[in-house]
Amino acid sequence: MYNFFLDGLQFPIAPSELALKINGRNETIVLMNEGEVNVIKRTGLTDIEFEVLLPNVNYPFAVYPNGFQPATFYLKKLKDLMLGEKPFRFIVNRMLPNGNLLFDTDMTVSLENYEISESAEEGFDVSVKIKLKQYQNYGNKKIILKTSTKAKNATGTTKTASKAVVEQKRPTTGKETPKTHTVKSGETLWAIAKKYLGDGSKYTELAKINNISNPNMIKAGQVIKLG
Repeated sequence: MYNFFLDGLQFPIAPSELALKINGRNETIVLMNEGEVNVIKRTGLTDIEFEVLLPNVNYPFAVYPNGFQPATFYLKKLKDLMLGEKPFRFIVNRMLPNGNLLFDTDMTVSLENYEISESAEEGFDVSVKIKLKQYQNYGNKKIILKTSTKAKNATGTTKTASKAVVEQKRPTTGKETPKTHTVKSGETLWAIAKKYLGDGSKYTELAKINNISNPNMIKAGQVIKLG
């Protein structure tokens, strides 16, 4: 079983194929005495492509964590992500029939482009080709000038020295895990387990703690105990 999430929103029908291209940045140069050599560099950003079917019919095999939504609901989400100019989380996991995790992809990405197509072969459903690119977070450095204490030099005059201190922003850590979480529209139990427990496959533990018989059926406003 595949589960696809864009910014916390799960597609009702998971794509049958997923292509991840890990781009290399190695260079080949020619040295006078050594000939052609390969200069190995850090890998570039990953390109992600897949095609998803957005149904306009409430199929029994589709997954609707918060109730059936037409294709326009998901198309609006894609439009908002494109216009939002902000990175978001992309999560894909594949589960074995026994519930164990087989494959897991979790990265921050940007929406590069998407192509909408309709065909009589698909009935009233809409097909969308989506291209994502891995997003690498970066931060600016700031320089703070601090003035040292005044001291007299050999001539008896007072001199003020200053030094530059370079500080780099770092992500904050050490936040305490809350005891409960209120489900928002589009969230899944797997995504909640990933966010608070660090492992999406622990959604089965949350389901057991909260007496949830079907982990795919949680509703907005529902309070989930986290431990």
